[in-house]
Amino acid sequence: MSTTAETTTTRLTARGAKTRERIVTAAADLMYVRGVGATTLDDVLAASGVSKSQLYRHFANKDEVVRAVIALMGERVIQREQNALGRVSTMAGLRRWRDALVQNNALRHGAYGCALGSFASEVADNDDIARRALLALFAEWKDLLAGTIRRLQENGTLPPDARVDELATGLLGAVQGGYLLAQTARDVTPMATSIDMALTHLESLSAG
Repeated sequence: MSTTAETTTTRLTARGAKTRERIVTAAADLMYVRGVGATTLDDVLAASGVSKSQLYRHFANKDEVVRAVIALMGERVIQREQNALGRVSTMAGLRRWRDALVQNNALRHGAYGCALGSFASEVADNDDIARRALLALFAEWKDLLAGTIRRLQENGTLPPDARVDELATGLLGAVQGGYLLAQTARDVTPMATSIDMALTHLESLSAG
């Protein structure tokens, strides 16, 4: 009897998790393209194919959906950056990282910008929980860049007195500013130029 009850609970939990995943994935796709403000819960219901009762079983309101979307998009971005930066220890490797970012954004002609940056511009002033979640994600991204810059320092490419955290912040700022310029221009050229300037500054600090 107990085993049957546990099995049923597990099955319902798994089913609920899949429903929640459908809602969040559909909301993420819509909000990335349309923006948070232009995406309604009715839009999410239509895109996910779930009922209103199912949605409200998992989320009390739109703010909670947005927070879940930020968590999902953040996981995607950080995983991508971990894969791209995890073993980079040369300027050539950083250039390849830059090329991948620009080329990926070029597939959309720069239209939608960075997922995290886009969400930050829409929710940071309205939802402090979402703002803090985005702040943590940007900090994690900056730490990945700092790790790469530190490896450049350790192998002698950069001098011992290079200000790693400041350089990482500047590089992340160049990426985010580049995304925004590309989104406005519908052209990735400003993004490429922005990141190139930051990388050129790094190269100018070369200890060699």
